[in-house]
Order: sequence, then structure tokens, then C-alpha cells
Amino acid sequence: MTTPTGRALRSDAAHNRDGLLAAATRVLASAEGEPSLRAIAREAGVGIATLYRHFPTREALVAAVYQDQVDRLTSGARELLEQESPSVALRRWMDLFGTWVAAKNGMLATLLSMIDSGDLAHAQTRDELLAAIAAILDAGVTAGDLRPDVTPEEVSAALIGIFTVTQQPGNPVAADRLLDILLDGLRPQQSRRARGH
Repeated sequence: MTTPTGRALRSDAAHNRDGLLAAATRVLASAEGEPSLRAIAREAGVGIATLYRHFPTREALVAAVYQDQVDRLTSGARELLEQESPSVALRRWMDLFGTWVAAKNGMLATLLSMIDSGDLAHAQTRDELLAAIAAILDAGVTAGDLRPDVTPEEVSAALIGIFTVTQQPGNPVAADRLLDILLDGLRPQQSRRARGH
């Protein structure tokens, strides 16, 4: 339907979908296990039928949340580089990465099942994330802001290690502190000396 009313309905549907993705991300990030779809619908302020209209299965919702987070990471790298110096952009991108890791915790069993069945292109996602890190590192090297001898794979592994350790119950170490230490280690040596290290 091409009437203004029809366009409004499509806009409402897109708004509902975005709201469901945001709510699902919040619930998944704070859940200890896999939360119910009803809990996600409740967080979004919609009925379960609305959730099922957009995401007919748990797998469909998980795939959408996962891809939404990856898109935010890849577009976030570009946007941050437009607004900040490469080292600041990298530090802020690390926080986005932490949100993605936290959201994965509440959907891990479903994600692993989807990866095993081939329903989720895990290798492609990894390549997209490494490309985002590479873009920031390359800009940092050009600006003299970041070390030239660090690979995207090393940064990714360090981030996964930090967020895995700091999300353990009872762990006294804060992720923010470790991320700041990591970023300091990614700066060129003369930059660290100038900062008093």
C-alpha cells in the first residue's frame, strides 16, 4: 500500500523491530542463561505475538541480534574514526566490542548450535570484525598514534581474554582498567614514554 497510512505502518513495523533488537540485546547481555522470548517481549513493551511476527523462532531473533551487533561494530569503527583520533576511536570501539561479547553470553547455546549447523556464518563475522580492527590500527599507524607491529588478530584475542576474565563472578578486576592498560600497550613506545610510562 502506497498511502501515507501504509508508509506509517511500515515505519511502525521497523520501529517495533528495532525496539525488539535493542531490548533483546539488553536482556541477553544481563542474562545468566538464555532468557525466554516472553522476557524479551516484555522488556520491549510489546506482546509475544509482535515478537513472533518479526522473529518466528529463537534462532531468527538470535541471528538478528548477532548481526545487528556486528553491524554496529563495523559501522562504529568508521564513525569513531571520523570523530576521534585513532587511539581514542579504538578505546571507544573496545567498549562496543564488550557489549557484543556480553550479548553473546545470553545466547551462547543457540549461537553454537547455529554455527554447528551452518546457519550462522561465523567465519564471515570474524573477517568483518578483524577488518574493523584493521581499519582503526591502520589509521593509528598513519597518525603515529598506534604501534605498527600489532595485528587485528592479536587485538581481538586480547579483547576476548579481557571480557572473558572480567565477566567471571567475583572477579575484582574491572574491564575498563584492563582496556586502558591494553590501549596504553598499543601506543608507540615514545608515546608511552611521553605520557610518563
